[in-house]
Amino acid sequence: MILDLNDAKTLVSILQKSGKQVVFTNGCFDILHRGHVDYLEKARKLGDFLIIGVNSDSSVKKLKGESRPINNENDRAFVLDALKCVDAAVIFSENTAERLVSELKPDIYAKGGDYTIDTLPEGQIVLKNGGKVEIIPFVDGYSTTKTIERMK
Repeated sequence: MILDLNDAKTLVSILQKSGKQVVFTNGCFDILHRGHVDYLEKARKLGDFLIIGVNSDSSVKKLKGESRPINNENDRAFVLDALKCVDAAVIFSENTAERLVSELKPDIYAKGGDYTIDTLPEGQIVLKNGGKVEIIPFVDGYSTTKTIERMK
């Protein structure tokens, strides 16, 4: 399901009150590839419910450049939500997911292997709230940028 922030907050609160572990991750997910799916499946196994913060089109442009995104935010959220490992998606417009993490208060924050706890402002928020941060290794050879380069 694709939710707005308020509905996502309500859902996370209900899940946590019922004893469920909520995992949160975020990203652009512009052209979905094997590396993304592997990462999301591993993130989902960390808890009972996986919610994804999907960067809005405007934030992807700021992060990746004027030629991105290839797919619009609604299409990216739709495709992610269709994966069996994904339970919900929320589109956000900031460059980082700090506000989402502060509002949702997930039990676990998962991020791909090119990050460290020290380079994740969201991770610090999760730790302050008593949660855990998990860094998931990437599958070598897969990236949206490489896919776009091959297409050219």
